[in-house]
Amino acid sequence: MLRTTIAGSLPKPSWLADPDYQLFAPWVVPRERLWEAQQDAIRLALAEQAAAGFDVVTDGEQARRHYIWDFLDGLTGTDTHRTVKKRTRGDRYAVPQDVARIVGELSRPRPIMVDILRFVKQHTTRPVKVALPGPMTIIDTTADEYYRDDEKTQAMRWAALVNAEARDLAAAGADIVQIDEPCFNVYLDKFEEWGVEALEAAIEGVSCTTSVHICYSYGIPLVLEWKQRNTEWGQYGVTLPRLARSGIHQVSVEFAASRMDPAVLASAGDKDIVLGVIDVGTEAVESPEIVADRIRKALTYVPPERLYLSTDCGMVPRSRAAAYGKLRALAAGARIVRDEVLQQRSPA
Repeated sequence: MLRTTIAGSLPKPSWLADPDYQLFAPWVVPRERLWEAQQDAIRLALAEQAAAGFDVVTDGEQARRHYIWDFLDGLTGTDTHRTVKKRTRGDRYAVPQDVARIVGELSRPRPIMVDILRFVKQHTTRPVKVALPGPMTIIDTTADEYYRDDEKTQAMRWAALVNAEARDLAAAGADIVQIDEPCFNVYLDKFEEWGVEALEAAIEGVSCTTSVHICYSYGIPLVLEWKQRNTEWGQYGVTLPRLARSGIHQVSVEFAASRMDPAVLASAGDKDIVLGVIDVGTEAVESPEIVADRIRKALTYVPPERLYLSTDCGMVPRSRAAAYGKLRALAAGARIVRDEVLQQRSPA
């Protein structure tokens, strides 16, 4: 019960990628040495998670230039280098973002992340989670210059590509495949019209545990500024009841830095909840007691056997010192509450 994990990413070492660029950090290692350096960074990420005592680990996305672009780079018909500007996330941030382009027929010649997963499995005995971008978020974060068809058609095309990768990851030993869909918290109309249908198509036939991660995005200045002025935090009241009727096994939500009412967690039915109890938008490291208090609030609505504990989102924008401090705080807070639950259940 109260198993610990992270949403996906950890900051990369400065000898691997330039930290000043955060989400789009260019590699600083020569191409011929890049995979070796990425392997070393993955080992370090696994070691930090193990030292903190995490139950489910990831590769920290150390071999990804960007959480969406690396999936796109494994496909034909995409261009992540000559980007264009586009208003994304419902124009919450009022600043156009650099997005990849769809310039030709999309296909997946071979598995994209399986080799990395196999490397991770060689260096840990713990369950491993792998994250993939979801169809709605891919559409929002790309510019379609080739197909130019309606969004539902695009979503089902992306779902088929994500599904092929997810099936291969499950076959290669992934314990959890997570679909990243922060846009589910942005476009509630699209979520109901075709978002869940595309998610179901993306996980169809995947033989491991499946999860969908729905956050309010990375802890970067644009997002933090939007959070300061945002007054509507009821999105989970729409998404969780609908996902309760879906085939997904887990729903991953942001709690630490959102104003979500924890009572809404009960509307997820019998789904596992992956609760964000670490604020990824600050360098300040929470105390274990603060983390424990966040966990206790959720336990009113979700039994401990169905509650996982995580970060709100990826930690790639944070410093390594802050990120690893937050890992330890998360695990320590989980231990506090786990001991409390065991004590309550023990015979008098």
